[in-house]
Amino acid sequence: MTHARTFTDANFQTDVLSSDQLVVVDFWAPWCGPCRAVGPTIEELASEESDSANVGKLNVDENPQTAAALGINSIPAVVLFRNGEVVDTLVGVRSKADYQRAIHAAA
Repeated sequence: MTHARTFTDANFQTDVLSSDQLVVVDFWAPWCGPCRAVGPTIEELASEESDSANVGKLNVDENPQTAAALGINSIPAVVLFRNGEVVDTLVGVRSKADYQRAIHAAA
């Protein structure tokens, strides 16, 4: 089973922006109830969508530079990146099907 990767300010450029694969990043924080609700879905997507996307999470409290640089104002925010560019953003708690549709549309 593939687990969601942990993205940080230190590895974001290499692991997300320079990736040639679709990357799905869940911007979250431990104190955010809706973020905790989305967490298990992100873990499932990391396992189920590993062929089409690299799925991970970025804690905005521990990695404020990346969140600020991307203008992340509301969490949870799930952002899809392809070739270093944002291709879709889903804010708030969404269904697993919503995330899957976004991944397959961007893949």
